[in-house]
Amino acid sequence: MMGCCGCCSALRPRYKRLVDNIFPVNPEDGLVKSNMEKLTFYSLRSPEKLDRIGEYLYQRASKDINRKRYKFVEIAMEAMDLLLMACHAQILNLFVESFLRMVQKLMEDVNPTLQIMATNSFVRFANIEEDTPSYHRRYDFFISKFSSMCYGNNDDLELRDSIRMAGIKGLQGVIRKTVSDDLVENIWEKQHMEKIVPSLLYNMQSSSGSKIVDQEATPSTPPVLAEAVLRELVSRASFGHIRAVLKPLLMHLDNHKLWVPNRFAIDTFRIVMISIQPQYSYTVVETLMSHLDQNLASSPKTRTSLAVVLSKIIAIAAGESVGPSALDIINNLLTHLKTSVSTQHESTPEETQYQEALINALGEFANHHPDYQKIEIMLFIMNTVPDPSKKNKGDQLLQNILLKSLLKVGTQYRTVSFEKAFPVSFLQPLLKMARASSVAIRVIVMQIFQQLLDRHQNQHLLNMISVTNYPTLTVEQASRSDILFTHKHGSNILQAILDGMSQENHMEVLKLSYNTAGLMVVEMACSETVQEFLLFVLSVQQVAVAEVELSPKHRCNLHSIAISILILIGRCTGIGPLVEYAEKVIQARTEDAPYLLPPLLDNEKPAPSTLNTNQPHLMIDKLAVAECLQQAGLEHNRVQTGTPYSLNQTDMSAHRHSWVDTSAPRNSIVDANYDAESVSSSPGVQKRSLPVDFNFESMKRVLAEPTEANKREAREKQAAIGRTFRETAFEDLVRRTEPQHDVLQNKLNEIFNSLSAERQINCGNQLMTAAGATVVDGANSKMNQQRPIYENNFPELFFY
Repeated sequence: MMGCCGCCSALRPRYKRLVDNIFPVNPEDGLVKSNMEKLTFYSLRSPEKLDRIGEYLYQRASKDINRKRYKFVEIAMEAMDLLLMACHAQILNLFVESFLRMVQKLMEDVNPTLQIMATNSFVRFANIEEDTPSYHRRYDFFISKFSSMCYGNNDDLELRDSIRMAGIKGLQGVIRKTVSDDLVENIWEKQHMEKIVPSLLYNMQSSSGSKIVDQEATPSTPPVLAEAVLRELVSRASFGHIRAVLKPLLMHLDNHKLWVPNRFAIDTFRIVMISIQPQYSYTVVETLMSHLDQNLASSPKTRTSLAVVLSKIIAIAAGESVGPSALDIINNLLTHLKTSVSTQHESTPEETQYQEALINALGEFANHHPDYQKIEIMLFIMNTVPDPSKKNKGDQLLQNILLKSLLKVGTQYRTVSFEKAFPVSFLQPLLKMARASSVAIRVIVMQIFQQLLDRHQNQHLLNMISVTNYPTLTVEQASRSDILFTHKHGSNILQAILDGMSQENHMEVLKLSYNTAGLMVVEMACSETVQEFLLFVLSVQQVAVAEVELSPKHRCNLHSIAISILILIGRCTGIGPLVEYAEKVIQARTEDAPYLLPPLLDNEKPAPSTLNTNQPHLMIDKLAVAECLQQAGLEHNRVQTGTPYSLNQTDMSAHRHSWVDTSAPRNSIVDANYDAESVSSSPGVQKRSLPVDFNFESMKRVLAEPTEANKREAREKQAAIGRTFRETAFEDLVRRTEPQHDVLQNKLNEIFNSLSAERQINCGNQLMTAAGATVVDGANSKMNQQRPIYENNFPELFFY
């Protein structure tokens, strides 16, 4: 019998005998190394036998698995690995099928040791570069099995981590084997990504926080390895495949309620944004916004967390978003803000947090764009703000939210030129909003102005209204561009500030208005622009004195602001006489009317029983201010004869006279509380002869100026005429104006007839001289038949 067996053994193919010889009698001894070398040498010399060797090894391993002889199975797998590493790329396909069947067979077994060993073998196979693609291979089983291993929950923590590590490594091997070869199975298909991505995220969840993976270090824990594999997967994704990764990622966060709290979501999306190819980063933002659209019905906390995640990652995508893509993101964010406001029945803290998260995302996105694009973004936002004339609650809330987003962008902008920071298309609607009835809106507009005006970080200093010196104030000489900007738009901005602070005695509005006006003084005041700012000071005082509807506290606060800005102007421009005069007025108020000096009177402080505003030495005298400019050798005519601002000038098109035209005669308003001796009665100002231009003619112009009642009546008549032409039918307008048309037509006919007769006489004289009386008669007859064109009547030209 033994002889028969030996005879049969000798008749077996050589490759089988070589395979049998690598197995020891005692499995504990391990692989027979010398015989393994013989098998390897044979396979290399006879590569056509390689597929049979693999098949035979697979059959032996299958039998050993069924018999639970796991040591022999490990030897067979080790032999497979050695043959795989020894084979050349050209002949690898002959062996791979048997190898993959062996790996699959081991992974199907419940023994975790075999699963881990098979996974390690697959990873080694995945790292081998193949020259010839094998498009008939399928990896469905491996993806499913490796994904299931990622969820291992063995009671032994060390064994559990080993199984999970093996599963993650297996997924990494599948990714490397498939993403670089278009002919093999498409790893980016939905059914595969929905297994791979959640398996990686599940392991990353067990980490206390995201870690920056060192690409050269070997990950030692499942969370770190899962993060490394996710980075590799995202980095290999093309534009058409990145959404295939993001959709299961978002689904996993939704299903496991990982948005609240959103620490894990933020870390995960940061990993995605850092790993993705830069030109595709916009796709992540777009996908996240689309997911936010789908969750509008979710709780405010969920939407807030989504918006916060968006704000954390949007800055990374901003650097790659230019042109339409940038405005598209801005438009989407604004749309979400509008939707939040329109669906908000009442203001809740959760909804407010959601809106603030969207605003932060908008600011973060704008912060990473160049300044010229920030201006475009601000202009884009400004065009979406509802008109300030709309006063219903929804529109005011939307105005407030959109202006906050505008402020967020403005905070990121660094002003160099006011002309560029305030284009007319942006400045005009902003000034309208500065006069809004809502206090909250006026506050935000003033904050926007401050952010764009403050080039030297003086804003925090001017938060305190004071007549004392600001020791750390940074003042720089105004450039020619700043002066030109002040000529064109300074009066409009100051007018809006005056209108805003005059509406009510609101402490925050008054402080912000002072801050804004003070920043304008610090940035723009110089010898060429000082008169405009002094007129503003006089206008604030005039409103405090003349507007009867203001409360006593409001009047006192306006006087305090006026004197504070006056001395700030003197110190910033270095006009010594102006500083001295302001200090003497301050001294007089300190002694007789301290309530006319800062700090402002709030609701807790009692109002003074009587206001000493009728005493000239306590007021800012226009003539005294003009004299201070004259003493400093500066132009002063505009302060002396110019008209201070009046309230309710809301139209920017009604541009004030340019202060370049200082030689033009101007009307002046004489306050009823002042008299001709106010200069001499002002503290510290010596009595001087009146200026040369203060003569009989100038006094006559002042006396001839219409009264306030006449001006009001003229304005009412003008408004009535405007309403008539806007509301009356066209036929009625024609009928009303027909008599005037007839008078005009008759007058024109007389002029044309006289011209015609004179021309006929002149022509007749010339013809008589040249050709005689007969020719003259013929020419006159012909001329009478041809009617001149100007004798035709065109009454329709005179219709309105």
